[in-house]
Amino acid sequence: MDEKLKEQFDGLLEKYTELMVGDATDELKEKIQMWAMYTYIAKTMPALAKHWNEKYPDGKAEMMNLIKEIKELNDQHRSKK
Repeated sequence: MDEKLKEQFDGLLEKYTELMVGDATDELKEKIQMWAMYTYIAKTMPALAKHWNEKYPDGKAEMMNLIKEIKELNDQHRSKK
């Protein structure tokens, strides 16, 4: 993959993370990326998400915790504006 595209996409992800939760650390960017991808998969291929949830119940639980964390961080960030 083109390095320039990777850098540009990383900038997009960094700004999105900052707008969502108010900061853009590497850890937060990774969490936002996982959250966004899981959410997209669940909406576009619900059967795949269901299969994954059933196959990896511990992963599903961690993903639900991640989704909750992102929502809480987003709510906190929006309340500061």
